[in-house]
Formats: sequence, C-alpha cells, structure tokens
Amino acid sequence: MRRFHVFLAALAIFAAALSGTGPALAQDSLPPAPYAYTQLDDPEQEAKAQALMETLRCLKCQSQSIADSDAPMAGDMRHQVRSRIAAGEEPEEVRRWLMERYGDYVSYKPEVSAKTWPLFVIPVLLLAVGLLIIRRRLKGSA
Repeated sequence: MRRFHVFLAALAIFAAALSGTGPALAQDSLPPAPYAYTQLDDPEQEAKAQALMETLRCLKCQSQSIADSDAPMAGDMRHQVRSRIAAGEEPEEVRRWLMERYGDYVSYKPEVSAKTWPLFVIPVLLLAVGLLIIRRRLKGSA
C-alpha cells in the first residue's frame, strides 16, 4: 500500500511538471507576428524602424539588439516597433512605450532619471577620488 502512495505522489509531481511547461512551449510554437520578419512598404518608415530596433535590447538574448536576434520575443518587439511606426508614431514615442512596458534595460541609450542618476554620477565621483589620491601620493613622494 505504501508503494502505491509513493507511486501516486510521483505521478502527481510528474503531471504538475508537465503542465507547467505547456504554456512555455506554446509560446515558442506560435507563428511569428506579421511584422517580425517583414519590412514595411514605406522605405522611410522602415529606415526609422530599423534604426530604432538596433538601439533596443532583446530581453531574452540580452547581448543582441532586437534587429539581430532570432528569439520569438525579439520578433514580437520588431512587430510592435514596425506596426507603431506604420501607424504614425515617432521612434522616440515607441522607445518610451517599450521602456514603460519592459523597463529601462530594454534601451541601449540609457536616460538620466530619478532612478538612474547614480549610475552616471558615481563613476565620475570615483574617478575624481582616484585622481585626488594619485595627486596626493605624487606630491608626497616629491
């Protein structure tokens, strides 16, 4: 009887594990969004979209822009960029929307804000402190 309970518990764990992977596998099996791999008809709009896509980070790959990545998420982001630019939005509006949706990390062009200003100030302060230390050491040895 004990073995039967262990078997049922193992079977329940196995079924739970399989049911958790279903949505993740379904995400990658969906067809790509219409503008993921299709350029816009208007060359000027496509140039704007391409320039913007090269400055946006793929959240799955993290080291590639969405223009270079083959990840499904990057394809969805390319679709969003192209469809919004085709609808008349400016590239900076699309960038702001993506940053609101995915966070500042999505952009290769960081903006100074209330959250990010220390990232810009601290390196300058560390450099200034380092230069002061070097200057004092050189004066002391002379």
